[in-house]
Amino acid sequence: MEGWLIFCMVMALWIIVHHIVRMHRTTQREQTRREIAAYIAEGTMTPESGERLMAAGERPEKR
Repeated sequence: MEGWLIFCMVMALWIIVHHIVRMHRTTQREQTRREIAAYIAEGTMTPESGERLMAAGERPEKR
């Protein structure tokens, strides 16, 4: 009986940590997109360069 309890606790912890990591990754990606958009808006970066930077971090199946 103890084995199942420990297993369930480990799985619950893994799920929580996994979702926290995903939220952090999404937040950072959106922050980067905002910064690139700001550089494009102020004219220090061309839209083509911004598009290349945004596409560089994507998985190939998303392009």
